[in-house]
Amino acid sequence: MLQLKVCGMRDTQNLSDLINLQPDFIGLIFHEKSPRNVEKHTQTSIPREIGTVGVFVNETEGFVLDKINEFDLKYIQLHGSESPHFCKNIKRLNRKVIKAFNIHPEFDFTELEKYTPYCDYFLFDAFGKNAGGNGITFDWKLLDKYKGETPFFLSGGIDSNMSTSLKEINHKMYKGVDINSKFEIEPGLKNIEKIKKFKDELQG
Repeated sequence: MLQLKVCGMRDTQNLSDLINLQPDFIGLIFHEKSPRNVEKHTQTSIPREIGTVGVFVNETEGFVLDKINEFDLKYIQLHGSESPHFCKNIKRLNRKVIKAFNIHPEFDFTELEKYTPYCDYFLFDAFGKNAGGNGITFDWKLLDKYKGETPFFLSGGIDSNMSTSLKEINHKMYKGVDINSKFEIEPGLKNIEKIKKFKDELQG
């Protein structure tokens, strides 16, 4: 069964409503340039059975560590141009590491080999003007070029009409789907009913 990651949560009540749906992962974005940036701690704690993911873009190790402690993050998603060495240092904090990459026709998947020892998952996103949340997809046929052994999430412009085509992707390392902007009422506020329907179709 494909796992579901919902990224870009911020509103306390919205987060509580999402938790009731029991997605596999919930992502909190710590990036000032993002309209979904989490500036203060929500009053809602995410249950341990749901993976709490902190999303960072070219931040310092100290900043990441502060947010790990403040939000009890279990996974660290690095969505910038972080080096394998940086991933290694984050891995030493005893957290699981998700490294995101923007995929385009010229993308060299062999570059991922140097990241493999330090990453638990990769996340393949579309190439856009922002670090994430661009609302655009990439050609999923490019996934055939990925020959590595690190499992990956698929991201980038995924909407509520894609559940069937997402389930048809055949790749042994394809573990889940990351959704964000196409399920929003406004940045940081998700349409819970739309997510519920999509989750039922994706995992049904």
